[in-house]
Amino acid sequence: MLRVENASFEVKKGRKKLVILDDVSFLVKPGELVVITGPNGSGKSTLAKIIAGIETLSNGKIILNGQDISTKDCTERARMGIAYSLQTPVHFKGLTVRDLLQIASTSGETFCGENLAEVSGLLEKVGLDSGQYLDREINNSLSGGELKRIEIASVIARNASFTIFDEPEAGIDIWSFNNLIKVFKDMRKNSSEHAIVIISHQERIMQLADRIIVLKDGKVALDGKSEKVLAAMGDVK
Repeated sequence: MLRVENASFEVKKGRKKLVILDDVSFLVKPGELVVITGPNGSGKSTLAKIIAGIETLSNGKIILNGQDISTKDCTERARMGIAYSLQTPVHFKGLTVRDLLQIASTSGETFCGENLAEVSGLLEKVGLDSGQYLDREINNSLSGGELKRIEIASVIARNASFTIFDEPEAGIDIWSFNNLIKVFKDMRKNSSEHAIVIISHQERIMQLADRIIVLKDGKVALDGKSEKVLAAMGDVK
């Protein structure tokens, strides 16, 4: 379970302070799929980075399974079970897809024999053929959609208790997007103890959610069951 309590985040802009998040509070329970949405500039991606430990709160707390993790860095949070999928995947010169999935795997074992079937299954979940991709470098030869799907496969390999996806639909084609929807459906079906938070504008992704949180001007404007929030979103301008 993850609890965000009175989270605030400010940055300096010249002599002024710019408030990105203002007293944001919500709870994500085990097994829930929660979508956080809202207009551009509402603080969604900043909130995702704060939960992952990439950014540090100005005020407030992040509580994971009863433990205050507000001062812990992203490495410590990853060890505690938080996985984070970047909006724009990173290139790793010299690192193959096999290497990445091996690093991400909770077992840390080399993928061979039966484990080769495991990693092939991870790639198949995101619509990629392991024979074509397993030994490819994660570099500029891969398209944005391919990189996004490989990163999502690495997040699935983590088997984390709490996973954050920051606009996973960004920069991918329709075929990849349809596969992405299937990935989220499968994760939701198989994650009775794992929580998933997705930052997204896409209605098809919102329709998968148990709950939707709408941010506006750095505050929580709506928070509730997906059907009710989708129906009320037209009133949030």
